[in-house]
Amino acid sequence: MQMTTDLLIVNPCDEEEDNLAMLCCNSAEGEMFLMSRFPDEDELEIIFHDKPSALNGVKVTLSPDRLLIEIAAADADVLDGEDSLEILHSTDAQDLAEVEETLQNILKGTGTYISQL
Repeated sequence: MQMTTDLLIVNPCDEEEDNLAMLCCNSAEGEMFLMSRFPDEDELEIIFHDKPSALNGVKVTLSPDRLLIEIAAADADVLDGEDSLEILHSTDAQDLAEVEETLQNILKGTGTYISQL
């Protein structure tokens, strides 16, 4: 599955929300993807098409124009029956360090982060 967004919206540590790390984006077609995690939680949360799911073992690869989310086949219902979501983005290169920090905070101890920056 693939979606395109202009911008990856991130917050590596929202102190007003108990240090929640969050990544979100919206496509031109109105699709929304949100991935978040509180630092004391064992699972991260993905919301896709307004359906929340708690997962672990998520693999995320970030490149300058692509974010690939891979989940276990058993969890494919989270992504409408797919085990991966490719998000093509146009995030400014200067903002990618904050995207990377956010992904590391979300995945620390519960998933795998791969940087292609």
